Amino acid sequence: MAKKIEKKVKETPLMKQYNSIKAKHPTALLLFRVGDFYETFGEDAIKASRILGITLTKRANGSASFIELAGFPHHSVETYLPKLVRAGQKVAVCDQLEDPKLTKTIVKRGVTELITPGIAYNDKVLDYKENNFLASVFFEGKSGGVSFLDISTGEYFVAEGDIEYIDKLLQSFLPSEVIIRRDLKTKFQEIFGDKYYITTFEDWVFTFDYAYDLLNKQFGTTSLKGYGIENMNNSIISAGAILHYLSETKHDKIKHITKLSRIEAERYVWLDRFTIRNLELINSSHEDATSLLDVIDDTKSPMGSRLIRRWIVLPLKDKAQIDERLNIVDYFHNKIQDEENIGELIKTVGDLERLISKVSISKINPREIMQLSFALETIPEFKKSLIFTKIPALERMAEQLNPCRTMYDKIKKTINPEAPVMVNKGSVILNGVNQELDDLRYITTSSKEILNSIKERESKRTGIPSLKIGFNNVFGYYLEVTKTHIDKVPEEWNRKQTLTNYERYITPEL
Repeated sequence: MAKKIEKKVKETPLMKQYNSIKAKHPTALLLFRVGDFYETFGEDAIKASRILGITLTKRANGSASFIELAGFPHHSVETYLPKLVRAGQKVAVCDQLEDPKLTKTIVKRGVTELITPGIAYNDKVLDYKENNFLASVFFEGKSGGVSFLDISTGEYFVAEGDIEYIDKLLQSFLPSEVIIRRDLKTKFQEIFGDKYYITTFEDWVFTFDYAYDLLNKQFGTTSLKGYGIENMNNSIISAGAILHYLSETKHDKIKHITKLSRIEAERYVWLDRFTIRNLELINSSHEDATSLLDVIDDTKSPMGSRLIRRWIVLPLKDKAQIDERLNIVDYFHNKIQDEENIGELIKTVGDLERLISKVSISKINPREIMQLSFALETIPEFKKSLIFTKIPALERMAEQLNPCRTMYDKIKKTINPEAPVMVNKGSVILNGVNQELDDLRYITTSSKEILNSIKERESKRTGIPSLKIGFNNVFGYYLEVTKTHIDKVPEEWNRKQTLTNYERYITPEL
């Protein structure tokens, strides 16, 4: 009887590395950096090709084996990444962690960023008029806790109540992603529906002690009494799961998340999803129809748009708070000039919440830093205008505004007002800030004059009238001396090349 011989397919080193990284992020679409491209393989390539409209091909994967492949140039990642996230994909970005020129083996690679529908900073992913909330739900029996975080603004909310209450909050906040305990996924979908993008974790993530420690560590506190949630165990557990998720996805630069806000059920009129839909508060089911939000959102900044959207779905029921808002509206309705002046100041401020979040993760560009300075510049005038109204609520706002003069002065003294968007375009830092930078800039713009001055100086110093400066790709700029004057060459010159009639030298300066 003939023996059946099984031929083992051998993976290429690249695919072996890819598969080991993919195994750590099985639910994510992995963008794998290969040279100047981000590549996707297998099922990821099929998905990427369909979502991005890029060509799907095949490549060899060891002997007698092929795998699907789709990729795009690395400099286009800002164009393609938002499309993947908007399509509901969790994306792991795997970069080269060392210079390929400095290694003789396969380049070391690792995941440097994990972007999910609920965790995004990219302006092309986010809608400036809407929050992008990541939610976490923990429930036992008929009650539970829920928390919402918009990592792009630092807003962090928690609440606790029965299942119906949590459902109303999910309908109002409309999170892009929900974190739940793995063994409760089916039950969650039975209660709240299957319309949410879900991420699951093991039950140890949803434990009180673990969550309590994570929250205190984040806020630099020893208790949560100051946030009014000390005894809200279910809320604490749900909020802690969010911080765990941020850590798991390598989003560890989160110092802009500085507080928790408790959503107090007794303060609001609670609207279920049918009421929100039937009254067309936010959207309309009819084509080209106008919602209440479309009618009243004449806000002057993205921050205002997001706030009024939340006010519509969480209407107040405390008469004192309602009257406070109405008094402000009445003032600006009657004081048109004041309304216009403050409106212009708000426009100048722009989206300060999201700018500050970008600062915390070191992803702010030079142009956005200048926008930050424009926002800070308006604050003294803003405070003055709010105090002038003599309205207590606006005066309280004025007291809370900090002009951050140290930060403002630093930006004005350091950053070029005409700075480009990209740092690598140069001309970001003003002249006079750093002498070494100024010297390097002078070299890039005046190299011919510098070389001529070096030649004249060294010729005069050494008495070599025929001294020349040349350049080659081997050792760069050099001094060329004829054999006649070799005896005049200083000791500090380093000889690099000997020719028939010349010798070539380099110096530290060159």
